[in-house]
Amino acid sequence: VAASRERLREPPGVRVVALGGDRKGQHSIRITDEWRIWFVWQGAAAHQVEVVDYH
Repeated sequence: VAASRERLREPPGVRVVALGGDRKGQHSIRITDEWRIWFVWQGAAAHQVEVVDYH
C-alpha cells in the first residue's frame, strides 16, 4: 500500500499524472495504452478510484 503519491511511482517507469479540466483534483496512472486508473488522493489514501477506457 502506498502511503504517498510519490510512492506510487515505484517501480520506476510508473507515471502518475495530475489531471486538469473537469478532472482537476484527480490523478491518473497508465495501465496500458488504452486503460488508466483515475483517483483522488486524500490524506494517505486513494479515493474515488476508477479503471477507465481512456479512448
